Amino acid sequence: MSAIESVLVENRVFPPSAAFTAQANVKPADLDAMRAHAERDHAGFWADLAREHLIWSKPFSRSLDDSKAPFYTWFADGELNASYNCLDRHLGTPVADKTAIIFEADDGAVTKITYRELLRRVCRFANGLKGLGYQKGDRSIIYLPMSIEAVIAMQACARLGITHSVVFGGFSAKSLQERIIDVGATLVIAADEQMRGGKAIALKPAVDEAFAMGGCDAVRHTIVYRRTGGNVAWGAKDIDWAKVEGGQSDDCPAVMVGAEHPLFVLYTSGSTGKPKGVQHSTGGYLLQALMSMKWTFDIKPADVFWCTADVGWVTGHSYVTYGPLAAGATEIVFEGVPTYPNAGRFWEMIQRHRCTVFYTAPTAIRSLIKAAEVNPAFAPDKYDLSSLRLLGSVGEPINPEAWMWYYRNIGGERCPIVDTFWQTETGTHMINPMPGVTPLVPGSCTLPLPGIFPAVVDETGADVPNGMAGMLVMKKPWPSMIRTIWGDPERFRKTYFPEELKGCYLAGDGAVRDTERGFFRIVGRIDDVLNVSGHRLGTMEVESALVANTALVAEAAVVGRPDDTTGEAIVAFVVLKGARPADRESAAKMARELRDWVGKEIGPIAKPKDIRFGDNLPKTRSGKIMRRLLRAIAKGEEITQDVSTLENPAILEQLKQSL
Repeated sequence: MSAIESVLVENRVFPPSAAFTAQANVKPADLDAMRAHAERDHAGFWADLAREHLIWSKPFSRSLDDSKAPFYTWFADGELNASYNCLDRHLGTPVADKTAIIFEADDGAVTKITYRELLRRVCRFANGLKGLGYQKGDRSIIYLPMSIEAVIAMQACARLGITHSVVFGGFSAKSLQERIIDVGATLVIAADEQMRGGKAIALKPAVDEAFAMGGCDAVRHTIVYRRTGGNVAWGAKDIDWAKVEGGQSDDCPAVMVGAEHPLFVLYTSGSTGKPKGVQHSTGGYLLQALMSMKWTFDIKPADVFWCTADVGWVTGHSYVTYGPLAAGATEIVFEGVPTYPNAGRFWEMIQRHRCTVFYTAPTAIRSLIKAAEVNPAFAPDKYDLSSLRLLGSVGEPINPEAWMWYYRNIGGERCPIVDTFWQTETGTHMINPMPGVTPLVPGSCTLPLPGIFPAVVDETGADVPNGMAGMLVMKKPWPSMIRTIWGDPERFRKTYFPEELKGCYLAGDGAVRDTERGFFRIVGRIDDVLNVSGHRLGTMEVESALVANTALVAEAAVVGRPDDTTGEAIVAFVVLKGARPADRESAAKMARELRDWVGKEIGPIAKPKDIRFGDNLPKTRSGKIMRRLLRAIAKGEEITQDVSTLENPAILEQLKQSL
């Protein structure tokens, strides 16, 4: 396999401002010292942080155990509790009576809860679970909308040592059934319905359907939170959330667990085939969730932090349920979607709640760029965003033009953007700018966090020179890393630690380090690398070139299909800023224009052979583009996969129409 060619060049650089650096949690000298410590004593570096920042009921005596690599353990003989470290630790401090969560419902109703009140509710719900016979070692499925209750359910399970597996509310009954069976759940916590974009979407009926499919007999109870009061069927196993929590004591001692106790199992979304149950520990995971709040987000006591991710994804675990609460932050939790009741919803919420740190996905940014151009009444300049001091990007590489729009229009050219590379499997941030130290380069996640050791290698595990793309790997283990695939250790070993990479963790992404600073840029998934006439091109680079045509293109997704002449042909699915072409002739003209544009931006080899226009792209309700469906469309294959997780399944028929 030859190296992936990197064809994008980005010369814009934005150094941190002196004002931001002066107040930053991490200053240049601090970062140098941390990196030197981690280089000199990797395990000791993390051990010192764990002792300083987490509360242990039983101190650990050993940091890293690599004797059974790649099944690494961290702080294994220590004991602690994640919920205690998120809630109880703040009692007796000013944080106790500080607002923990500002919850904004789909309809705009706002509910606030302090740390003390949140702890009481978590304890009452945990006592209710104990009363039903649940205890350390049980596994639960949580199927709830974004809500204070979702955080309570996760924290209550953690408090009792119940391993939770959160299933995104957009997933189908079949997806739910598969996860219930695979994780061996004995408890399901669900809602009657969820509200999204002004519409009630049923959840409890999907649970009933999952049970009807069979294999879920181990489930003893389904606890149902009445979000809407919708009319749903109640069965013998069903219990009203209010009855579980009602009448319970406000005090529930946290159950201390070993640092390696599974805090949660989170299934990958299925965009790459059969879901994998990614198993995370308690101690190592929580340590890095907390440290990344301090390092990446420069979190301060006065901050109002908003991560827009759903708790059904790892971003919502690390930066809604665990990281912000362990850090004692005030955070916004939002039930709805960014375009309801209009495309100014995010900006209006930032203005109203005086949000200071805002963390969202490139997909949301691109869709809001288009929305602002379609209706300038909802452009960000119509809102007061002056409270913002730091921005973040998560979920996929952000193309440089979207980065620039975000920097100028949302951050007012004063807010650093932390473009974060990490994965469900890594648990927390791996590569991103340290906002008071690292110069920013649009489209680059820059440099690794202290204690993280990434590299770009070829298929033999040998480092490739800067400027040449290859496979992104991690050369040393880290505390928040995946421990195994639930119930399938061999799949874990083969997927993430293939023998040819000599003990390195395989991220599954292609990357390149620039020749100027050694900054990392993610060029797309390894399985999203195109081989066109012997040239290996990352799909991300072609997508970025298309979106760089800011006059025409709002969003683009690129995949490959077999081609007799070139081996593989590039197929681009494009969402225009204006209306979709009305006829074949105008579509062909637009496609020619965009092909020529890509040829000029990258080179003739990168011109898409087929360009299809859609009103949008097939996305999950969290905004993730389902590229496997696009690959099937490009190849002319029948789509047999479950598409119930899509926000917009009807778009698939539109995109099948080729020029």
